[in-house]
This record gives sequence, structure tokens and C-alpha cells, in this order.
Amino acid sequence: MKPNHKGSATLFKNPVLERLTHTHIAIPISIFLVIATGLLIYGFTYGFLDVLSAVGLFLAGWLIFSLVEYMAHRYIFHMEPTNEFKKNIQYTFHGNHHDYPKDKTRLAMPPIVSLFIASFFFFVFKLIFGSMVFGIVAGFLFGYALYLFVHYAVHAYAPPKNFLKQLWIHHSIHHYKDPEKAYGVSSPLWDWILGTMPERKR
Repeated sequence: MKPNHKGSATLFKNPVLERLTHTHIAIPISIFLVIATGLLIYGFTYGFLDVLSAVGLFLAGWLIFSLVEYMAHRYIFHMEPTNEFKKNIQYTFHGNHHDYPKDKTRLAMPPIVSLFIASFFFFVFKLIFGSMVFGIVAGFLFGYALYLFVHYAVHAYAPPKNFLKQLWIHHSIHHYKDPEKAYGVSSPLWDWILGTMPERKR
């Protein structure tokens, strides 16, 4: 199917479930920025973080998120639909976005789903990093909020006339030229490192 710049895919016959798949972008961005801030405040209040460690852990969490964003986009959202189950999962999570890239209400996962996934990452990181989790998850969730903002902006607005225009170009290549390249949305860093950077004509 060629991208349709009007309308929206129907994912569920049940009207309640269908409604839950539509999300105003401001809701998840606000939720995760508030949680990230709360984690930092908690870390400072109970002595798990100081300024230096908070900055380092926050940046580490942000970097970890950028890798998770890339890997999820490349290997989960673009999984090969080798059977009906995978086909349905792929289309529900991401294929509908490629069919209707201008559908502004489907540029973020429903908050209930993303909160569940964020909770999973919190407990995994808690097992790995211990008390450092407050700084790392704060950076991780900030990275997710930034990803949501960038993804919304590149689909909803014309590109700016500055260096940020490259994010619009990068994501447009993924949607309209080569869906097997340019998986990074908030940053092309991992495309460059892992060999999926699209070639640019000179």
C-alpha cells in the first residue's frame, strides 16, 4: 500500500479498543517528563544521586534509550511477517503508521502500553544498576519523550531551515525511499554505527 496522507487505519473492530489506540501526543510526553523529573527528585532526596552522578547517569540512560529505539524499530517494528501472528503484530504496532504516516493520533503508543513497558525497563535496570536506576531511567524516559516529540514534529510540521532539517530528511528516507534504512528517529547515531545510514547523493 502506498502511503495515504489522509485518514486512519482501523486496527480493532471493538470501538473501545480502537479508541484507545489513538493518543494525543502531549499526553505521553507530559507523563514521561513528569516521571523522569520525579525519579531525579527522589534520587536526590534520598541520597542516591548527587549532581555529578545524576548528569552522567542521565546521559547514559539517554544513550541506552537511543539504542533501544533503534533496535526496536529495526527488529520489532520491521520484523518479517512470516506468519499471520507476526503480520498482525507488525501492522498493529508499526505497519499502520507506514500506511498512514500523517495520522497524528497514532504517532505514540497508548500511555497504558508505554507505562507498562517503562515499568519493565525500570525493574530490569534496577536489577542491573541498583540505586543508579533513578538517574538512568530518568535519562531513558527523557529520551523517549524526546523521541515522541521529534517523531511528531517530523510528521506534523514542515522542516526547519537549520541543522535540525536533517532529522526530517532522515526519517523521510525511511518512509518514502528505503524502509530498510534510517531506523533512528531522534538521532541517526546508531544508523551510522550499525551500517543502516542511507547513502546521500552528492
